[in-house]
Amino acid sequence: MSVSAPGGPGRRRPVALPPLTRVDLGEVPYDRAMADMDGWVRERREGLAGDRLFLLSHPPVVTYGRTTDPADLVGLPPDVPTVLVDRGGQATYHGPGQLVGYLVLGLRERGPGDVVRWLEHGLVAALAELGFAAVRRDTPRGGTSLVGVWTPDHRKIASIGMRVRGTVTSHGFSLNVDPDMAVFDSFVSCGLADVTITSVRRLAEEQGVPVPSDAEVRDAVARHLDARGAGPDQRA
Repeated sequence: MSVSAPGGPGRRRPVALPPLTRVDLGEVPYDRAMADMDGWVRERREGLAGDRLFLLSHPPVVTYGRTTDPADLVGLPPDVPTVLVDRGGQATYHGPGQLVGYLVLGLRERGPGDVVRWLEHGLVAALAELGFAAVRRDTPRGGTSLVGVWTPDHRKIASIGMRVRGTVTSHGFSLNVDPDMAVFDSFVSCGLADVTITSVRRLAEEQGVPVPSDAEVRDAVARHLDARGAGPDQRA
């Protein structure tokens, strides 16, 4: 994995980044994952662990930030809990059938903007490998954030919300593989009332192709983020 650094007028040179370790977890309750993440960040800050990508899923939950309009949450099913979080971004749904990736990275070699763009490009490449076209989009000046991954016709398939504290980033992305899409239809996701949220399953049905397995999606994402495995269910 590499990013660019200045290398003279009009030129940028590649900068080698530390290796990224993949850690596969199963379904983890959201509050437990947040408690674990505090420990992961502390380990990274203290040099006890390197950069890590944690791949997991959550039971049904809607998370939202402090700037979320309360009206965005009206209509949610009563059995889906809501949790206020300290990451960037607006309200989003997590649940079975969605791949969540938490990135605990040191930022001495890259800025948070570089991390977001790198993550967007990696997810786009992973979806392309799986047979599904996707794009990243630039947010217009003064407009609502378009950070994330989109289909070419501007349906959103992956959300990104990062938190930077000191020199370490945490939180990450959620990629809709085969979640309960009815929940997305019940509230305003990502503060984008006029945007359709989609999934890999819906794209596969449109193309008449099989839905990739969870393992295939995880492997493609890890490969394009250049994350090497530490083994399943390992909290390295």
